[in-house]
Order: sequence, then structure tokens, then C-alpha cells
Amino acid sequence: MEELKNRIDFVYLFDVQDGNPNGDPDAGNLPRIDAETGMGLVTDVCLKRKIRNYVQTKKKLIDGFDVFIKEKAVLNDEIDRACEDEQVKSKAEKEKTAAARMYMCKHYYDVRTFGAVMSTGKNAGQVRGPIQLTFSRSVEPITQTEHSITRVAVATQAEAEKQKGDNHTMGRKSTIPYGLYVCHGFISANLAKGTGFSEEDLQLFWEALGNMFDEDHSAARGLMTAQKLFVFRHDSELGNVQASKLFDLVQIKRISEGPARKFSDYEVTVAEDKIPANVHLEELI
Repeated sequence: MEELKNRIDFVYLFDVQDGNPNGDPDAGNLPRIDAETGMGLVTDVCLKRKIRNYVQTKKKLIDGFDVFIKEKAVLNDEIDRACEDEQVKSKAEKEKTAAARMYMCKHYYDVRTFGAVMSTGKNAGQVRGPIQLTFSRSVEPITQTEHSITRVAVATQAEAEKQKGDNHTMGRKSTIPYGLYVCHGFISANLAKGTGFSEEDLQLFWEALGNMFDEDHSAARGLMTAQKLFVFRHDSELGNVQASKLFDLVQIKRISEGPARKFSDYEVTVAEDKIPANVHLEELI
């Protein structure tokens, strides 16, 4: 597989309509929000979960593309499997942790992509992944809305008897009418060498960003869509300019009046004339 040789910074735009992109368990599962500005938030962990789910669906957990952090997984069992591998056990004692670490990188896509702490049982070390994501932040303040909902059924016979046959259950649903979110990401070619993250892995990552919401529909999330992905690829391994300067070149402007309710209410542009010659822009979505 081809080695990653360039530092990459990227800007990822996605939106949500009539849904909850990331509920906050500390606030009754309301959409996450910056309390001071009213801007909506989506955690990096939320997006990584969707990326893992897409890779799991796409690759069917084949060797080399298994997922370490997956639903109902017992992580120490996965770590034990690495430490009990015959090639790992054949190593000298002082080399076993490093060998187990590389086993995990080789077999688990998310370990070599995002990194992991694997010292919670038998020691497979720690991995600092080449891809890191920021929290996503909405372009404008969001409106948290709660809706009362009903179900024409009850869970138990006791509830039915109490309601004398009405059999209605009340509930709550939290959404936002619309929000456009911006996530910033960083990909280190230097760290990719240490985990074996390759250009093939990178292409799968881009594919996941473009398609993961279509594989993650639910009544709670409403309509979530990947809208734009701007990739800045540097000519060198360590990069040629600060990431923040490149991110500032992506401009998002409201072009409609009243509350925003769709992506076309915004104009998204990149000041391409200000991109340094040793940095190359790709628009992948």
C-alpha cells in the first residue's frame, strides 16, 4: 500500500434539518450547544462513530479493516487477542508491547487512523493516530426545539388497566430546524508512518465522510447531509503553512433573509488566489 507522504488539512461542512445531530446526555439529550454563543456543537467522537460504522459496513470487518471501538465490543478481549498472537509471543519480553501495538494497527482500521489507548488489560501500548478532528460548530446560533409525541400503545398490561383502554404513551423529541456545521481536520504523514495508515486508508476515510450520513439515518437525526469537503494537501510531510491560515480561506456567507432552512441559504467560497504555491486544494464533495 502506498505510504502517505504529505501533511493534509481539511474543512468539512455538513448540515442537519429537523433532527438532533448530537444529543447532550448532560442536558436531557438536547442538541449540544455552546452556552455562551448559542452555536451548535457536534463532538469529534460523534463523527468518528459514524466513520467507524461506515467502514464496518463497507469492509465487513475483513482482516486489516476490523474496527476496535465497535458496538458491544469488549476491548480487553481484542487486546488479549493481539498479545496472544504467536508472532507477538515469540518476541523478547521488552519487545512484546511494541509488537502487540503494531498488530492492533495492522488489523484495526480505527486504531491506525484515530489512535487508541490499549493498556487497560494486557499491554498493547498507546497509538497516536494521524487523523484528528475538532468539534464541529454551527455557522449560526441554533434553535433547540422540544416536541411532545404520543404512542398509541403502552408497555405493560398494568399501564393499560390504569388508562382504562386509552393506551397512550407520551414522550419528548428534541430537534433543531436547521444547522450548518463546520469541522476542521488534520492528517499527519509523520504519524501515519508509525501506524501504517496509507493512501488507500485515506481514500476510504474520504469516502466515509461523503457517505456516512446516508448509512446512519434515524428518526432522531432528521436529514443530515455532507455538503462540502475542502482538502489542502501540502507539498511536504511537515507542511508548508499553518492550518489556521488555510482554514481562513474558506468563507461562508448568508445570502438569504430570515432564518436559514437549507444549504442554499449560504454561499461557500475559497480564496484560491491566496493559497500558497506549495499547497494544493481538492474539493472532494
